[in-house]
Amino acid sequence: MNIRILIMSVAMAATAGAVWAKLPPAPPADPAKAAAAKKTADDAAKKDAELLGKAQDRAAANYRKNKGIRGLPATAKAAPKK
Repeated sequence: MNIRILIMSVAMAATAGAVWAKLPPAPPADPAKAAAAKKTADDAAKKDAELLGKAQDRAAANYRKNKGIRGLPATAKAAPKK
């Protein structure tokens, strides 16, 4: 049993250097490509947020329909319409 512990300890010590190895610096990115990628990511995040809001509205409407709740929630009454 002690031999197994010794072997595992040596194996872990040998691989520790690879785990803590420093990665090489990333190559410099093209600013135009970075800006385009950021714009694409922002557009995707905005679309995802809109889809999430619609899904939450559907879920709330389904809950209200199945629970027999009528009328608008208090926050919807207080919010001004655009």
